[in-house]
Amino acid sequence: MTATEPTQAARPVLIATALQKSYGAKVALQSVSLKLYAGEFVALLGPNGAGKSTLVQLLSGLFVPDKGDLSVLGFDIRKEAPKALAGLGVVFQQSSLDLDLSIRANLLFHTDLHGMARKTALSRIQTGLEQHGLQGQEGVAVRSLSGGNRRKVELIRALLHQPKFLLMDEATVGLDPASRHDLMRSVDALTQAGEVAVLWATHLVDEVSHACRVLVLNQGEIVFDGLPSELIAQSGGLSLEQAFLKLCPQK
Repeated sequence: MTATEPTQAARPVLIATALQKSYGAKVALQSVSLKLYAGEFVALLGPNGAGKSTLVQLLSGLFVPDKGDLSVLGFDIRKEAPKALAGLGVVFQQSSLDLDLSIRANLLFHTDLHGMARKTALSRIQTGLEQHGLQGQEGVAVRSLSGGNRRKVELIRALLHQPKFLLMDEATVGLDPASRHDLMRSVDALTQAGEVAVLWATHLVDEVSHACRVLVLNQGEIVFDGLPSELIAQSGGLSLEQAFLKLCPQK
């Protein structure tokens, strides 16, 4: 994953400013701000309970922030949610595929929700299946697929409407090492084309070493935003994992 330097004139794909979210007396996020540009692979790293899930829910439009501003492709997610979410693709930690439907039926359901013409939908589905080695399996029930191939279907689905911002929420949980590597390589290829911004939420340090940038979230706050090498340098030359643990000490 190679860093892509945004130009001064580049327009951010995502702008989040001073986001806050609480559940009763519990503060989940406090004044979180970030920007993502096309072609960036940005890792959101944080321990369990740091607030990653809450931030993902805000960015994906599932929840509304208590305070702060959020826009995708220039559209305010509060005022113009349909336009903002039309530019977003999401792969959630928990699978949201219908296990009893075929791969094709799952994907067509998504394209129908986006109002895509059937001819265009079928063409994009076929291209996606070929790109991820699933050609000829359109009629296979999702239930019969391995965990890695289910994730491939979810990635294909997330990209069918050609989003500019792809949100990956702990997407490798439960995958074997080979499947995890394949998924990360597929997502990395999207950013190399320079058109998609990826936010990769994870608690696994080894998944962020080649990211363009690393955002470290701890106790609801962004405590680091920079290159992986800068995080290591800030720690005094520790390994990336040790640098992360130093920044986010476990109680």
